Amino acid sequence: MGRKSDPLKKKVLGRGLSALLPGPPERGADFLRIPIGEIRAGGQQPRRSFSDEQLRDLVESIRQKGVLQPVIVRPTTDGYELVAGERRLRAARTAGVETIPAIVKKFSDRESLEAALVENVQRADLNAVELAEAYHRLATGFSLSHEEIARRVGKDRVTVANTVRLLKLPAAVKQAVVDGRLSAGHARALLSAPPGRLLPIFEAALRKGLSVREVERMCQEGERKKSTSKPGRHDPHLKDLEDRLSRRGGTRVRIRGTAKKGLFEVSYFSEGEFERLCDILFGG
Repeated sequence: MGRKSDPLKKKVLGRGLSALLPGPPERGADFLRIPIGEIRAGGQQPRRSFSDEQLRDLVESIRQKGVLQPVIVRPTTDGYELVAGERRLRAARTAGVETIPAIVKKFSDRESLEAALVENVQRADLNAVELAEAYHRLATGFSLSHEEIARRVGKDRVTVANTVRLLKLPAAVKQAVVDGRLSAGHARALLSAPPGRLLPIFEAALRKGLSVREVERMCQEGERKKSTSKPGRHDPHLKDLEDRLSRRGGTRVRIRGTAKKGLFEVSYFSEGEFERLCDILFGG
């Protein structure tokens, strides 16, 4: 007899917050108007940065039309804890609103983080570093694999694994992503920079406004200078193959030797990355 599947694991949060809210809401029970003073910030919130301009626009909208979409909260011994809707809650407080519409659900810590994460992912409200931190918390705090996280947020596992890798970048690079001065594509390209070259390339990217492709090229040039391989290593056809394999696998691939004899080097940076590459090699 086959093993029973976990119904929660079948719910893809990328389809909407409704996947987190089992059963139809009961009128007068699930939707409430709660005094804002009874809601405290949640410990599972993945979002760290807020645009002042966007927050001002939302404050003005709330003053004119009120809060149109309910926040999600979970009950506590002394009130409620916010699960999703932090920007709406902040703006409502600034607008001087006394009560806010809310959906009340008894979420566990993991479900609370998942709900906050999927709402922000759907709204494209999280930057790449905040996403990476949220995925990492799901992996380390709740023992979820990258595959399980991907199912819950409606992404593929490669995307989740590559996003988590951004946490390996220096603090200055991650802060530039949070501030919007550096794109996620630039940050991913910097992951392949040789030791000692990452920060200079990062600074050049900001100073000169380099494209992602230009950053990738600088990282590759630094790697080639560091290499002590034979001249055949620089065969343009092999170099092109390296680039294609790296893009296909979502990680750094190097070919040592010639087309007749040599070896492949495939880099990985976490256990999840190792598992993903094994699946690719074995056709999983």
